[in-house]
Amino acid sequence: MSSQPPITPSPPAQAKTRLPGIFLVVALLLLVAYVTYNTATGERGSSTGPAAGTAMVQFAAPLVDSSLEGDVNVTQRDGASGTSRAACDLRGSEILNSCQLVRGNPAALVFINSSQGRCAETLDQVIRAATKYRKLRVAAVVIAGERSEAQKLVANHGWKIPVAEDRDGALANLYGVAVCPQIVYLRAGGVVDGVSVGEVSGAELNSRLRALEGSG
Repeated sequence: MSSQPPITPSPPAQAKTRLPGIFLVVALLLLVAYVTYNTATGERGSSTGPAAGTAMVQFAAPLVDSSLEGDVNVTQRDGASGTSRAACDLRGSEILNSCQLVRGNPAALVFINSSQGRCAETLDQVIRAATKYRKLRVAAVVIAGERSEAQKLVANHGWKIPVAEDRDGALANLYGVAVCPQIVYLRAGGVVDGVSVGEVSGAELNSRLRALEGSG
């Protein structure tokens, strides 16, 4: 998609989390290490993700199987100014656009890492469960890691859903991801319906998805 401009980071003033130079690298490593540790040990961390009833953080992220490279754009439409392009205005076949994801349909947004394990297995679980709900959409975001590893993961699991890359962890930070996996349930239009942190039972997942389908 040669006509699509690169996705560049331009977070809203209220959500800026990036640090220049080496501090950005250190911050990313700490975030990834924290998520990895909590995932490996089963700790839920201090975050429960975005609060129910709040608006989702809008974003446009490159898909892991695309040729598009860059950080996630998290410029909120309401806060866009100057020459910045709001995330929801960036469209294309190589982009996971959050506003398109929830346009007219509820969605389950699953944050995972690029490794085999419970995070990938949870995404499999969500995809299987979602087949029972006609309106529901599912998408995933891979936090940091090598894109090649994320591509292998997608291929090995045969995922047909949109799987995006959050290469610097900024989107995971804004969604309060402390443990992988994290599932954010979004009503049609983008209001947060709830969050599951860590592994989720089949009964809880089906209950969440059933309620989400009814909301949309």
